[in-house]
Amino acid sequence: MRGTFLIIAILPALLFGQAGTQKDDVWAPLRFIVGAWEGSASSHSIEGRATCEGRFLFNGAFLQLESKDVFAPREEMPQGLTHEDIGIFSYDRERKTLVLRQFHCEGFVNQYVLDSLSTGGTTIAFISERLENFPPGWRAKVQFEIFNDNEFVELYKLAPPEGELEVYSESHLTRKDR
Repeated sequence: MRGTFLIIAILPALLFGQAGTQKDDVWAPLRFIVGAWEGSASSHSIEGRATCEGRFLFNGAFLQLESKDVFAPREEMPQGLTHEDIGIFSYDRERKTLVLRQFHCEGFVNQYVLDSLSTGGTTIAFISERLENFPPGWRAKVQFEIFNDNEFVELYKLAPPEGELEVYSESHLTRKDR
């Protein structure tokens, strides 16, 4: 029985290899995100604090980004507002591209595919393929603007059906674990 379990446990690695150990480093554009981050968040002129942490999972098979934005109480939001989401990046070997799945505390599950990667990798954008528990026809985009190894901005953009993508929230983050 022990031998069968071992074969089942290592079979995926033998057949497919680990995403982080392939000859071409599929994670190169996103490696900057590993670590702890803090900074400011804004959404519709409401200011708050942002934290996030990036880490590899399962020996580099996935990259997780866990984020939290906290907005102080205001007249229109007496309890304040806390938004949390967990993003899981994966590499789709069949399509040869990065995919992002985000799980939001409000119950939304969004799936994105890499849309663009600027020369030099200073801007990385993911466009939605599917928005679960969201009104039909809406689109979303997640964009990372990387200034250096210790600073980046994450933009979350939304568009109604037939509308243009507009910034819904923005987080400006600096590395906490320098």
